[in-house]
Amino acid sequence: MNKINFNPFFLKNIFFFLLSLFLIAGCSDSYTPKPRGYYKIVFPQRTYQQFDNGSCPFTFEYPKYGVLNRDTVFLDTLPDNDCWFNVTFPTLNGNLYLSYKDIDKNNSLEKLIDDAHRLTFKHTVKADYIEENILSTPNNVGGVLYDVGGNAASALQFFVTDSVHHFLRGSLYFYSSPNADSIAPVVKFLRPDVLKLIETLKWKE
Repeated sequence: MNKINFNPFFLKNIFFFLLSLFLIAGCSDSYTPKPRGYYKIVFPQRTYQQFDNGSCPFTFEYPKYGVLNRDTVFLDTLPDNDCWFNVTFPTLNGNLYLSYKDIDKNNSLEKLIDDAHRLTFKHTVKADYIEENILSTPNNVGGVLYDVGGNAASALQFFVTDSVHHFLRGSLYFYSSPNADSIAPVVKFLRPDVLKLIETLKWKE
């Protein structure tokens, strides 16, 4: 009976061949991508403070986690007066722009409302929808709150007026690329704060 001698080089090649087959078979499993994740947002305690600088013809309440400041440039526009403000939310990466105008012969109520409506509906290119909500408070404050859905730059806008002397417009923006899914929790949190500002707004005679 002849003895069979196995060549070590031959055995080594067989081993690598079988290993390659095993690896190829293991790679045939379908890949399931993980769902997109977002950072967990810790919301501050909801408390408010009074705004009254003594010179602007209105007062209101705004969140204590908001920083009120005045910039020389307002959304690439020079402010008309000293009553244009930003309420910045540093921990939430957001900014509420507030612009005040007197109703007069140069700025009629109709013109100011048309401008506010036009500026809001500029977002229709990215917005999934724009919902108009009528506002009215016992403090002679009326107007419209716009909920802007989708990946628009501004998720919330509004204007309020007494229809005779005063007109205040607000718009909420975030310092990030517009993404409805990622900013939705923050918009939901800040919406009551915007409503609180409107509900507590009082005009000065």
